[in-house]
Amino acid sequence: MDSYRVEEGTRVNLAERDPDDRSEFTGTKQAGEKATTQLNKRLEELQEMLWADHSHRLLVVLQAMDTGGKDGTIRRVLEGVNPVGVRVASFKRPTDPELAHDYLWRVHPHVPGDGEIVVFNRSHYEDVLVVRVHDLVAQSRWEKRYRHLVEFERLLTDEGTTIVKFFLHISKEEQRLRLQARIDDPTKHWKFSMADLDERKHWDDYQRAYEEAISNTSTASAPWYVVPANRKWYRDLVVSSVLVEILEKMELRYPSPESDLSGVEVE
Repeated sequence: MDSYRVEEGTRVNLAERDPDDRSEFTGTKQAGEKATTQLNKRLEELQEMLWADHSHRLLVVLQAMDTGGKDGTIRRVLEGVNPVGVRVASFKRPTDPELAHDYLWRVHPHVPGDGEIVVFNRSHYEDVLVVRVHDLVAQSRWEKRYRHLVEFERLLTDEGTTIVKFFLHISKEEQRLRLQARIDDPTKHWKFSMADLDERKHWDDYQRAYEEAISNTSTASAPWYVVPANRKWYRDLVVSSVLVEILEKMELRYPSPESDLSGVEVE
């Protein structure tokens, strides 16, 4: 899935990236879902080895426009993994104590420890996205944060954390359809807020904010992937494929027993 990876120094133009693209898989939707199921099984195996080995860490960052599919991706891609070694951290509107500190203060405690996979459902990038679009701090402040974010992630990678970041890219029309579905289906009303419509008015501003954030912070050690996400099954296939590839490159192994177990019998 390297075609979706943003190489360091690349300027991203989201209008040139097709959210309906499915060029990395030529099969049908049914075949794609089957492939994702197989990847899930492999991911489950690798995650168990990661936890048992307890010497690697994986941070997965998920960002998207509203209705972009962050929750659905987490459910589908991490289906079946051992919850002991997997955590999801969600970053909502900052609390008063969080606002009283620097903007990364609330993030650092949630990064993965040895053997863990941690998924950020929204992340430290909100402070160059929402903050920028709604003019919550001066431009002179948020512009410096691109450098902060790169350095923060370099700290984590230097200390042994593998980082991968996904932007789930949907079209404005697809967002309209998904929001309308939440309105039309009573079982989905809980997902809808009138504030979603207010945020939708800022679509173009958010697209520019994402372009700048991704362009300025995709590095060799903490890359961004712009994932075509109009088709949910293809989105899941891309994310699963990337995660399996990353974990396989770690060359994980189950640790050797502390002592020779040959001939040992439990009475």
